[in-house]
Amino acid sequence: MGERIPQHVQNIVLRDYCRRFDHQLLLAATEYAMPDSTLILEGVLQELDEIDGILFYSLFQLPRQRDVRMNVIARVLAKGKSLHFAVENLVVDNARSAESVDQYWLVKDATEDGQTPFRQV
Repeated sequence: MGERIPQHVQNIVLRDYCRRFDHQLLLAATEYAMPDSTLILEGVLQELDEIDGILFYSLFQLPRQRDVRMNVIARVLAKGKSLHFAVENLVVDNARSAESVDQYWLVKDATEDGQTPFRQV
């Protein structure tokens, strides 16, 4: 999304999140830099039976396309697993929390288009 946080900084945030919530970080997977790439994410999704969930640095690392993003979330929840987003301190473990992720994205998309999602007073 045009933002670049160095990988070593992301790893510090991920480790801190895991420490605070008593989770074990197994391995940090880094997605390819190609636009809209989900190849590494797909690999992690294939391992859901062996892990408790997926920790992202930010919820804006999910796929930009809504249908792809919601499919990823649905696949994780269908396995009874959770998604965690360290920067936003957010956990998605049910349909309601998945909907909140969608709301964050709607706001981000609206503000990137030069629009404001809020009425000015």
